[in-house]
Amino acid sequence: PKYKPLFTELKRFAKQSGLPLDVPWAELDADQQRLVIEGEGRFPGIRGFFNHLERKKYKLHVRVFLSRYRGYSVCSSCNGVRLRMEAQQVKINGKNICQICCLTVEDAAKFFDDLQLTEQEAGIADKLLLEIRERLRFLNDVGLEYLTLDRLSSTLSGGEAQRIQLATSLGSRLVGTLYVLDEPSIGLHSRDTHRLINILHDLRDLGNTILVVEHDPDVMRASDRILDLGPGAGENGGKVIAVGSYDEIRRNPSSLTGRYLADELRIQMPSARRTPGTQQIKIYGAHAHNLKDVDLSIPLRMIVAITGVSGSGKSTLLHNVLYQALSSAKKQTTGTPSAPCWERLEGAEFIDEVILVDQSPIGRTPRSNPVTYIKAFDGIRELFASLPEAKKRGLTAGHFSFNVPGGRCEVCQGDGTVTVEMQFLADVELICEECKGTRYKPQVLDVRYRGKNIHEVLNSTVKEALQFFAGVPKIVEKLRVLEEVGLGYLRLGQSATTLSGGEAQRMKLAAHLQPAARSLGRPPSDGQRRRSRTLYIFDEPTTGLHFDDVSKLLAAFRRLIEAGGSILVIEHNLEVIKTADWVIDLGPEGGERGGYVIGTGTPEAIAKLPNSYTGKFLARVLNGNGSRGNGRK
Repeated sequence: PKYKPLFTELKRFAKQSGLPLDVPWAELDADQQRLVIEGEGRFPGIRGFFNHLERKKYKLHVRVFLSRYRGYSVCSSCNGVRLRMEAQQVKINGKNICQICCLTVEDAAKFFDDLQLTEQEAGIADKLLLEIRERLRFLNDVGLEYLTLDRLSSTLSGGEAQRIQLATSLGSRLVGTLYVLDEPSIGLHSRDTHRLINILHDLRDLGNTILVVEHDPDVMRASDRILDLGPGAGENGGKVIAVGSYDEIRRNPSSLTGRYLADELRIQMPSARRTPGTQQIKIYGAHAHNLKDVDLSIPLRMIVAITGVSGSGKSTLLHNVLYQALSSAKKQTTGTPSAPCWERLEGAEFIDEVILVDQSPIGRTPRSNPVTYIKAFDGIRELFASLPEAKKRGLTAGHFSFNVPGGRCEVCQGDGTVTVEMQFLADVELICEECKGTRYKPQVLDVRYRGKNIHEVLNSTVKEALQFFAGVPKIVEKLRVLEEVGLGYLRLGQSATTLSGGEAQRMKLAAHLQPAARSLGRPPSDGQRRRSRTLYIFDEPTTGLHFDDVSKLLAAFRRLIEAGGSILVIEHNLEVIKTADWVIDLGPEGGERGGYVIGTGTPEAIAKLPNSYTGKFLARVLNGNGSRGNGRK
């Protein structure tokens, strides 16, 4: 409706220029199509309309609108290589710069190592070749040999981007530098962890200091000193629990991390694994990126782990093939569908919905927060509106919302902060002087429930709120799932923009756990029955999680399965893989040497595969000789 005036303008323009509106687009001649696209006079044309929308891309609904009607195609002039024909004519050993950039790091390193030059050419290129070979070696050393040199940085995972920065740092040969790394092992297979550790040791040996935030036990063991914080999270954390070597931390009874490293606490194996039934999703001929016409069966109503070394095709299989195929089959797609990269899909009728639970933010404004995301705020607002003081003042549930006018502070519009634009500098956020950061008008803050006003309730942690609202089941039911996924330390009104990717992912998991919790032990409603036939897809959900948090995550997974759901998860964490009902291992290597299914079966079956890197490390965990013990076996 908003763009109806433009449609009116199009009809006026069509009448004026003789454009038939009752003729299919394909039957219009080239000049008529050009007029519609380019416009003329007061009519901006399709291109002008989209150029106008480009200037409004900061609005979410505009970005969604653009994605539905616009796609990308390869440039017909350069065929996507970006350079003019003249530049492509310059070749070294039969390859131009575009062809070299299409090589993987491993192949490019071999190309430059094997380069044969004359004495004159070597004199010119020696220093350049030394730099090129060194930098390619560094990329190879951090486990990125499967990446192509022209890979778009926007398509890299967080772990890949961080390891590229590590390689760059090593190449610069800086000394006396403090490096702060946040989980560099993200996305790294157990096989490649030692390569990352070697890089960290090389940086240290140059005279640098490396500060690493990590949950990987192998990285902990390789460190010179460990600083363990806790004892819990949020209000219960922030204290130094233990400082010392790996062995000293393991012997410290106050350290939860140490107790897991010493195997005093451990993530338990399931007493029995679920067996595949007749209901399975089957995909045939998956061929996106490096996948080699993969045929695959995925059993439902169980936890299925997708494993393999970095770059073996796991994310491609889940995101580009399975999720796209099932979304298309269930009519869940939005935007312009890409060309299918699979031959056939079977079994989509066994599920009603597919949900990708990723680490993207749950909100982009200060008003997005945990309590609104899991829909517990409705119950809290209704509770405050039912109080005698609220009725006396004529306040409704809407007055206790900071998303709509009424009870919110209109100076900051419920944000609690105001943004000061600094022109050429980064914007500055200041606490609103009108409401002092409380978000509400004084008459709303005067209403109290058990001594707390709405602002003070929003400033409570989830754990505190569970005790505070103990007599209100409607609210407790929604908040409890946050504690169950290990987010009891979050404040109810904490801005979603401050949540990490792992916290955002667990928030989404909590939102899906609510209907699952309601359906357990009760006859399911139609809505719950549909949700129970849901396939949940997770991409490395243990990112940023401590051993204890992983245990809570697995308990949440079991709840979803017990409610009738199915879980498909990409994971490198051996503690998660060992608890899966079924494992699909890809490989054998990354990049072009990957993309094959190495094996499928229970973790025990994968552990017996001679050509599976995952199986090799999984066998140690299943045999009780995992990497948390006294040295790697």
